[in-house]
Amino acid sequence: MQYKNKKIVAFVPIKLNSERIPKKNLKILGGKVLYRHILDILSSVKSINEVYVYCSDDSIAYNLPPNVKFLKRDKSLDSNETLGQEIYQSFINKVDADYYVLAHTTSPFIEGSNIDLSIDKVVRGGFDSAFSVRKIMNFAWYKDKPLNYSLDDIPRTQSLEPIYIETSGFFIFKKSVWSRYKQRIGVKPFKCVVNYIEGIDIDESEDFLLAQLVCERKMENE
Repeated sequence: MQYKNKKIVAFVPIKLNSERIPKKNLKILGGKVLYRHILDILSSVKSINEVYVYCSDDSIAYNLPPNVKFLKRDKSLDSNETLGQEIYQSFINKVDADYYVLAHTTSPFIEGSNIDLSIDKVVRGGFDSAFSVRKIMNFAWYKDKPLNYSLDDIPRTQSLEPIYIETSGFFIFKKSVWSRYKQRIGVKPFKCVVNYIEGIDIDESEDFLLAQLVCERKMENE
């Protein structure tokens, strides 16, 4: 769906050096480099007007989907001490839009339909932002105390108050939310619940192995 007079821009911050998984974004997953997965997904979402890769290394520009733009960022933003907020602000300073879709390479299985749904919730549904979450129905603790149940009144698992865990799949926000709060989640967000596979976030080597297994199973079923 296209929204008249509304510019929706997606961007994927990428750095080629990584600590926990060396050269993670260049690793091959399911027959293509990791960063291509999220770019292909974003390219399929009709409501997004422009998709950008925001990276300091020009070499990445030669392996992008045809409709994805490369925007070079300063190498100073590649530091391990750099905050995500600094990267997002830098991009927003360069590319103007009414709505931004922030996505990450570490979520290769997010569904384009969920991104599209969440954009609609922000543009037309009264929400000021949206983000992907996994819904956890389990007994949870925080700071040495039960978080969603009482020790003297243990409910059935099905009756537990659910816990919502952010994934790195996507964050969608109005420009005004960023301008006012400098946050990717506003004061009235829509939580888009994704399934376990969609919620896989590749941070550790074990996560990458799991993603490989998912890709292998998908290819077997094709």
